[in-house]
Amino acid sequence: MFTGLIETLAMVTEIQDESPGKRITVEAPMFRSPGTKEDTRIGDSVAINGCCLTVVEIEGVFFTFEAGEETLRRTNLGALVAGSSRVNLERALAVGDRLGGHYVSGHVDATGQLIERVDDPPWANLKFSLPREFSVQVVPKGSITVDGISLTVVDVGDDFFTVALIPHTLEVTTLGTRKVGDIVNLETDLLAKYVQRSLEHRSDT
Repeated sequence: MFTGLIETLAMVTEIQDESPGKRITVEAPMFRSPGTKEDTRIGDSVAINGCCLTVVEIEGVFFTFEAGEETLRRTNLGALVAGSSRVNLERALAVGDRLGGHYVSGHVDATGQLIERVDDPPWANLKFSLPREFSVQVVPKGSITVDGISLTVVDVGDDFFTVALIPHTLEVTTLGTRKVGDIVNLETDLLAKYVQRSLEHRSDT
């Protein structure tokens, strides 16, 4: 479980084919605290652009993850390029941690596309496409996760939603450099999923 509050923006340093998946290595110095309980270890869960993956190898400040074929197909991780792609990273929520965003599972529901960007420095307003089947799970002033970032929805339609980004979010996440046409990972609010499921079950009885 995650919060959608990004801990660090990391560079992808290496991508290795491991048919049918890939091994993805990122550089994340802030995840190293040797000798302390805060140190990241093999087997820990980390959300990469909102997709929960497991640390399988650590070498200094470089962390390697394995992404399967299904993950690469359903998220934007398959389009990462070593040496030029940057990703949002967040370690799993520990018991007792503050919850500043919202509950994020790390299971990407779908991908969307940035279809409009209006910069109003130092702010920005972004509009993303949204698969129609998920629009019922998104409401104005509700939460949505974009590339692992917990955001508040401004407006929503049958196939889109909009968000307004503060300068801090633009500075410390991938959304600062996202361009129209870019693909992002989307996860709708967990509570909305349960409400929808409950209502569907009620209508069937």
